[in-house]
Amino acid sequence: MTRPTIDMDYTVLDCPDPVALARFYTELLGWSVVRDDPDWTVIEGSAGLRLAFQKSPEFVPLYWPREGIRIHFDFVVDDMDAAEAFAVDLGARVLDDDAEHPGFRVLQDPVGHLFCLCRRD
Repeated sequence: MTRPTIDMDYTVLDCPDPVALARFYTELLGWSVVRDDPDWTVIEGSAGLRLAFQKSPEFVPLYWPREGIRIHFDFVVDDMDAAEAFAVDLGARVLDDDAEHPGFRVLQDPVGHLFCLCRRD
């Protein structure tokens, strides 16, 4: 069978308030809002990368590490301490520093999605 055309469109994060969570990620990443609806908000960055935020009133965050990790973002940074402080100032929470695994730190966005800050090589 010939593979049909299948392209990646967005990564979608379920959340209770798409507009608020999109605001967190636009400030964190320096991206722009390209669709701003209460139930579906989309942000876009360089090279056409996009994240969408979908209203999900029943969203329940995972508690890392005891419930495992299903998906997370890796963000590359030049200055780990400055990036962490900036993310925390925006509302993120540090879950694990880089003491046991130098080069990355695990954080949680304001509603509970996981992301890592990874030191640029």
